[in-house]
Amino acid sequence: MPFFFMIALAIAFLGVSTVASAIKVVNEYERGVKFTFGKFTEVMPPGLGVVVPFVQTWERVDMRVKAVDVPQQESITRDNVTVSINAVIYYKVRSAERAVIEVERYQYAVQQLAQTTMRNVVGEVDLDALLGEREKISQQIRQIIDEATDPWGIEVQSVELKDIILADDMQRVIARQAEAERERRAVTIQAQGELEAAENMAEAARRMSGVDGALHLRTLQTLRGISSDDTNLVALPIPMEALRTLEGVGDNLGERLESSDGRGRATGDDEGTAGGADALEENDVDDALPDHSPGDAPEFAPSRREEPSERDPSAT
Repeated sequence: MPFFFMIALAIAFLGVSTVASAIKVVNEYERGVKFTFGKFTEVMPPGLGVVVPFVQTWERVDMRVKAVDVPQQESITRDNVTVSINAVIYYKVRSAERAVIEVERYQYAVQQLAQTTMRNVVGEVDLDALLGEREKISQQIRQIIDEATDPWGIEVQSVELKDIILADDMQRVIARQAEAERERRAVTIQAQGELEAAENMAEAARRMSGVDGALHLRTLQTLRGISSDDTNLVALPIPMEALRTLEGVGDNLGERLESSDGRGRATGDDEGTAGGADALEENDVDDALPDHSPGDAPEFAPSRREEPSERDPSAT
């Protein structure tokens, strides 16, 4: 009797264990791929599922987004620059059935595919593009991997390039290039500013030349600015009209002296020379002065000393 009791107890325990092992719990973020005698049967939804022991098997598939770190590796750009680059890939399983049936160890397959794709894409671009267009290159890598993993039921959501490491000598070259570019921009901006300032000054001079008294007002403003400074500079305001008047007087007197000197040499005696020198009388000096209307007389015109009405007899 005890022998049969032990056998019954063992059978009962085996039955309970079999039933317990047949019940499977599938989480909300998982799917179960069931096979019956090695043939795909169904995809088990979240909740309780039954897998008949010794007849059916199943694979648990995580449907959440996964991050795969691509190890750092050396690549050669199109302009023959060696760089060390690593990245991270974010993907998720869209079809649990294909992820189990179409590829073995899909996590490892995605990682290896990412390494080779990243090396190939980096080899097709220059160093400047690799450093300046990282987002574009990441998008290109993502598109290639996504197309390759689509038959596996996997969707690649994004690829991020983490580090791009250059050799020390190449880093120094890039630093010098960046410094030269900054200096070039500074010189260009300075030259553009000087050009705009010159154009503004030319426009201001053109407008002031067409307004009566504008130049005099500007002269007075300049003198006031100079006088306000702590300096020993003494400024004498001499209008340009006065300078032009003196210049005209000097030119006319010089011409008359030359003509009188020529007539004196032609006569060959002292009287002719004296007569040529005495030819510059008061009215000749008046003729040498430029004509000015009363309204055009310069404000700071120099005074002229009057000559005596009668000649000194001793002068001859």
